[in-house]
Order: sequence, then structure tokens, then C-alpha cells
Amino acid sequence: MPDRCEVLPGDAVVARRGGGLLWVDAPGSPALVAALHACLGIAGPGADRVLAAVATQTASLGGGSASFALVLVDSAGGSGTGVALWSGKGQPAVDGVPVSGQPVDGGCSIAAGFPLGATLYVGPGQAAPQMPPGVAYDLTEGTVPGSGAMLQLAASAHVSAAVPPATAASSPFTAGSDAGFAGAASYGSTGGSSASGVAARTDDGGEETAFWKPDAASAPVLRFDDGLVVTVDEDLVLGRRPDSHELVTSGTARPVPIADTQNVLSSAHAAIQRSGGEVSLTDLGSLNGTHVAGPEATEWTQLEPGVAHPLSDGDRLLLGWTVITYEVPQD
Repeated sequence: MPDRCEVLPGDAVVARRGGGLLWVDAPGSPALVAALHACLGIAGPGADRVLAAVATQTASLGGGSASFALVLVDSAGGSGTGVALWSGKGQPAVDGVPVSGQPVDGGCSIAAGFPLGATLYVGPGQAAPQMPPGVAYDLTEGTVPGSGAMLQLAASAHVSAAVPPATAASSPFTAGSDAGFAGAASYGSTGGSSASGVAARTDDGGEETAFWKPDAASAPVLRFDDGLVVTVDEDLVLGRRPDSHELVTSGTARPVPIADTQNVLSSAHAAIQRSGGEVSLTDLGSLNGTHVAGPEATEWTQLEPGVAHPLSDGDRLLLGWTVITYEVPQD
């Protein structure tokens, strides 16, 4: 079961890659952002020494006014520990409690080997108890604008290999239903299969037993050209600042902010909407238009505002200068 990373919209930068999570507010300091972003792929012993070396360069790269919080998660061998580097207004926190560290060169603080909990926060100041509903969105991987990020860590407990003894009450294993972000698996009491291992045929042709059940079909995804992946498990509004659009404020869609350094995106540029098994793209009256092209197409087609365009696997979307590929997982 994967972790879930919720990002609050904002004008700073949030990045996630591998076991690394970064928040940085360094206007006019692309060299510092690039140096911190390069640290996201670091893992294993010695990560703290690498961050300490980076700390000595932050003042010169960021001009002394930058704020950031960088955490590298080490879950190898079930250790569940973290290494963090932060400066300025930046502050990492575990389960809402700020991480304590030691000062190092460059005006930074560093902490190594601290235990992880259920949530990990990077951003300015101390984390709120929970993200406000309707404004946060999930970041699988990539770099997006944001004012902070909360990583909800997957349960680290391992399921026992021992099989429970059969009883009169049935106890089938039930997988979570939320396509990758559900709660932990549980044993429940139903009138279905018994714990003795009686198999039942499923719709997809697999055998469902008391201890195994096929996963639910995966939702389509939007794969951005910078590596960001967004799951289309609900309606979405894409744009520069989509959190104020009526579809978002009414609770019917999730905002997906897109970094727009060229200022070519509208605040609410386009919507991704689901209807049954179909997913469609609709231009929301954007200034520069929304374009789409099939996998083999050589030209872009501009959409008419307000008219839904059904999407197929491999379709490419063009919003401003951002290219997005619509992908449907194969069964």
C-alpha cells in the first residue's frame, strides 16, 4: 500500500521523489532549488553527511534568505527513520511535533535517525493537525507549486505469516477498496467464503480464497512532462490556482495546481471529469486554450470551451506549455 502525500496550493515549491520530500521557498535562487532537488534521490548510510555538505553551500546558493525543509525517508529493513535538513522558516515535523536537530554550517539545522510516525510534514513552521479538506491534492512524484506537504506514511507493521486456525465464523481477507490509498487490510465476518480456504470465482477470472482477493481495477492517471503523476480517481480541475473554482469549492472536484513560470495558464484552465467508465477533458474558458492529440497524431486540436472531449489511453493534453499524457492501466 503506497504512501499518500498531500500538498497545499501555494507559490513555493514542493517536490517528491523516491523516499525524499522537499519544500523550498527561494525566489530567484534556482541553483539552490536544483541542489536540494538533487538530494531527493539519496538513500542509505551516509545521507546525513551528504546533507551536511550541502548545508555549507546553501547560504551562497540562496543568498541567505531562502527557507526550506528536506526529509529523506529510510525504510530499508523496516527501520522507518528519517534524515532532515532545514533552514529559515522551514520545519519538518513528525505527527505534528517539530523535529529537533543540531545547527550546522550555512545557518541550517540537521537531524538524523529520528523515528517516523504516521505523518511527516515539510513546510513553514509547525504542521497543522490535518490538511484542510477540499484544497490538498495527492503528489505521487514530481515537482509542483505548494505551501507545504503532509506525507501519510503506509503502515509499517508486517502481516504475520502464521495462518489463523479455522473457526465456525468465517473470516475472509478483505483488501482496501480505495485503489491504493485505502486503510490497512482487515479480517472481517461475512457470509462469503469460509476460513477453510474455499475458493470463489471472480469476475476477472481469478480465484478468490479466504486469504486472497484480486485488487480493484486501477484508476487512470495523468502523467506530466516533469514526472508528476496524478491519479484520476475523482473529478479534477487543472490550472495555475484552481482551488477557487466552483467545482472545487462545491466539493465535486479536486484541484491540481500546475507550475506556470511563463504565465500562460489560466487560474482554472481545464477539468477532467468522469462519467461511468468514461473520462473527458473540458476547457474551462481558458485564455490560451486547451489542446489534445491522439497517440499517433502530429497536430494538436484545440477544444471548444465548455464541450467535453472523451479521452482514450495515450492521448496527450496541452495546457499552456505543459504536456500531459492520459494513461489507462492495462488489466
